[in-house]
Amino acid sequence: MKNKLLALLLATAGLLAIHGSAQAQCSFRNTAFNAGENLAYNLYFNWKFVWVKVGFANMITSDHSYQGKPSYRCALTTHTSRKADKFFMMRDTLLSYVGHDLAPLYYRKGAREGKRYYIDEVFYSYPQGKTHIRQHRMNAHGEHFRQENTYSDCVYDMLSIFMRSRSFNPEGWKKGHVVKIPIVDGDSRINAQLRYSGTTVVKADDGHRYRCLQLSYMEPDKGKMKEIVRFYVTDDDNHIPVRLDMFLRFGSAKAFLSSMKGTRSQIKAMVK
Repeated sequence: MKNKLLALLLATAGLLAIHGSAQAQCSFRNTAFNAGENLAYNLYFNWKFVWVKVGFANMITSDHSYQGKPSYRCALTTHTSRKADKFFMMRDTLLSYVGHDLAPLYYRKGAREGKRYYIDEVFYSYPQGKTHIRQHRMNAHGEHFRQENTYSDCVYDMLSIFMRSRSFNPEGWKKGHVVKIPIVDGDSRINAQLRYSGTTVVKADDGHRYRCLQLSYMEPDKGKMKEIVRFYVTDDDNHIPVRLDMFLRFGSAKAFLSSMKGTRSQIKAMVK
């Protein structure tokens, strides 16, 4: 009887270990941000070869609970001004919940771009040593599409990979260094890349200049890797995004940091 009980306990412990192994392998140590961080940006569009301020963006990270699990809630919102809305309206809200171990839990994007509005959702779980996702997309016609996929590796959405990548240690990286990242949204998975292009000094809209790491988010397009976003993050432990260059379907846009609050560490990348 004792042997059977011991075997049952060992089997249960083994199943629990297997159940948690996928989430454990998707975990990452957070060294870059705390709950309470608030980053604000000014948005600019290229209008007839002139850069025009058209709106603002905010990224706010807070402590929350997702299905009973302590987590970080990161919300990124973009909002064009009423004047800019006459030419092109953009109302995007990206929401991501990740565990305190940075493993993704939930993602939602609600995007109004011009007359087009769509929703993407991804629900993550980690059964039996794998990564399981439920994907949902509502397209611009109001049609809903759902699918489920299970992977043996970790996958991320646009916001959870950003939260994780802020804790990357770039020491030893050389120009051209590539980090491969599988990205999912409401209906697909792509093998994207993060490419490092060295350091540079960038002036933000808060009036300060920062020593930054230059990185590019790349996606496959017609057999080649296409740059989607080029961003500059402070060359310190915070890795605060100071500037983003976005190559969109309807043209080019930029975002410049206008203020920051609640940063985790001292901003050592500021250039006097």
